[in-house]
Amino acid sequence: MQGRQAWLTVVGIGDEGYAGLVRDARRALFDAAVVTGGARHLAMLPSRVRARREPWPQPFSVEALLAHRESNLPVCVLASGDPMLFGVGATLARHVTPGEMRVLPAPSSLSLAAARLGWALQDTATVSLVGRPLDALRRHLYTRSRVLALSSDGRTPAALAALLSEAGFGATRLAVFEHLGGACERRIDGRADAWQVEEAAALNLVAFECTGEAPAHTHGWTLTPGLPDDAYRHDGQLTKRDVRALTLARLAPAPGALLWDVGAGSGSIGIEWMRSHAACRAIAIEAHAQRQRFIEHNRAALGVPGLQLVAGRAPDALAGLATPDAVFIGGGVTAPGVLDACWAALAPGGRLVANAVTLQSEAALVAWRAQHGGTLTRIGIGEAQPLGGFDTWRQALPVTLYEAVKP
Repeated sequence: MQGRQAWLTVVGIGDEGYAGLVRDARRALFDAAVVTGGARHLAMLPSRVRARREPWPQPFSVEALLAHRESNLPVCVLASGDPMLFGVGATLARHVTPGEMRVLPAPSSLSLAAARLGWALQDTATVSLVGRPLDALRRHLYTRSRVLALSSDGRTPAALAALLSEAGFGATRLAVFEHLGGACERRIDGRADAWQVEEAAALNLVAFECTGEAPAHTHGWTLTPGLPDDAYRHDGQLTKRDVRALTLARLAPAPGALLWDVGAGSGSIGIEWMRSHAACRAIAIEAHAQRQRFIEHNRAALGVPGLQLVAGRAPDALAGLATPDAVFIGGGVTAPGVLDACWAALAPGGRLVANAVTLQSEAALVAWRAQHGGTLTRIGIGEAQPLGGFDTWRQALPVTLYEAVKP
């Protein structure tokens, strides 16, 4: 189906301003009836651009811009660098069809930084901290990882240096780039554990390659499912490491997919689901107040502050939540209505995985499998532990793992 004709042009502009724009971008600005953008970007335009200038509203919203849709007048948006990379272009793409909007990108600050450093962008983690918590960086902290981080403000580099030092990567060297691509471009270098610049320019980007080994009390163990149990703050209600890895394998995280972690306990399943890919999303449903505090701590400490926490008990707490692509039930399979509610809410083709330790919860899964199909797997794990002057196997409680895919 053919979309409507483009009425909106998103122009990427760098710190060098109007002088750095290509011919098509300048022509779009001269042809526009309205130009929208941040005050800093609008101030870069010469007076001969006659379009009406409309700064973004505060708080930010695209509704006023979209109101021009029916006017049949050409509209331009000014955005930093590449508008489709952590930019407003990606936001607008959720509201208009591709045929309504054209995008004229400039080099992003991330591209410019990679060029200055000689780093391959495809091998570098890119993170925006603009309007996002610094804890989002934690999932990228491991030895030899390269990271480019868009700062929220001038104090971000110092806060980032402190975080790296606390995480065991104090020997990491930071490069802070101010006003990349502009006349005021400047680079500041230093070690994380000896960082002395309290405040950089508000417009900056931080680049670093993690150096050092994260100590045992931090999160920097692995990128694969199965973090050590002591990575989590918990009261014993925790899906243990090896079972957790097997459970995540059955849940099969995919970019952009949403998981419900029902009876989340410490939040470990939802957290490691989100650590598997930056676009993975998860909702942890937990009724116990102290365990909710554990989840809040663990999601920040392990780099996924975006994990949504719902305080309540299933099935009532599930009402109104976004449709899940996968559901894990770590506790509550014997509670009336929980399995039915999770199965009904699950998207077609989605996976339901549940773990059982007690005879009663196992019986509930056996009965559910008889009605809906799926597979049951018994997991038995033993660890070698001392017995007098020798060693013997200590068996953990066996876990029954149920998995089904909704038709």
